[in-house]
Amino acid sequence: MIFDTHTHLNDKQFDQDREEVIRRAREEYGVSWMLNVGFNRETIQSSIELAEKYDFIYSAVGWHPTDAITYQEEDLGYLRELAAHPKVIALGEMGLDYHWDTSPKEVQAHVFKEQIRLAREVQLPIIIHDRDAHEDVIRILRSEHAEEVGGVLHCFGGDEAIMEAALEMNFYIGLGGPVTFKNAKLPKEIARLVPEDRLLLETDCPYLAPHPYRGKRNETGYVRLVAEQIAEIRGISVEEIAEITTANAMRLFRVSV
Repeated sequence: MIFDTHTHLNDKQFDQDREEVIRRAREEYGVSWMLNVGFNRETIQSSIELAEKYDFIYSAVGWHPTDAITYQEEDLGYLRELAAHPKVIALGEMGLDYHWDTSPKEVQAHVFKEQIRLAREVQLPIIIHDRDAHEDVIRILRSEHAEEVGGVLHCFGGDEAIMEAALEMNFYIGLGGPVTFKNAKLPKEIARLVPEDRLLLETDCPYLAPHPYRGKRNETGYVRLVAEQIAEIRGISVEEIAEITTANAMRLFRVSV
């Protein structure tokens, strides 16, 4: 009974075997629910379509910081409209990315702030993308009062201080494939420290495949490998990690089954 809280199953890498990947996740790995994330016009539409096709797949809609340069003011109305869709349970992914030089920092910040304000308006939690921008992400979350809706820092890459700042603002910590990498000391330390009631599991598939599939296409079923690693780090069973993180996801995204 695992909830993969961050997938991109609508990615073109799954065009040849999407149904099989989903079946495998459910039947072989025990993934019961999936949150598929759209992050620009193209992927938002296909994410909605995927969520409408499968009752156990939900959708998040937002503008990724690397795509911020494509954002138009009318897109805010588009997101507002989709926020009312019964299968949309979060806004995002949104945030800042200082690694890829595709959108100016000031444009990223503007698009990020607009989406936080919308989330507060429609009362949906937010999914945060943060790459090499920890301090600025925290600063904007604080200035825009993101604690009113909370959310998750997905594929968390910060240190303990950043984690504590996020927790203070009602955010959860999403951990995926990197926690399984042999030399990933910081993700493993975060997996040990994050409070039980703020931990979420994710894959970010088709990206960031866990060991032993690192460098290959990731699948939502591989979230079980993440669960196994975190269970080992915390000294509890995989079943307990699955139960804890699924309950957390249900609570954050207000999903009832």
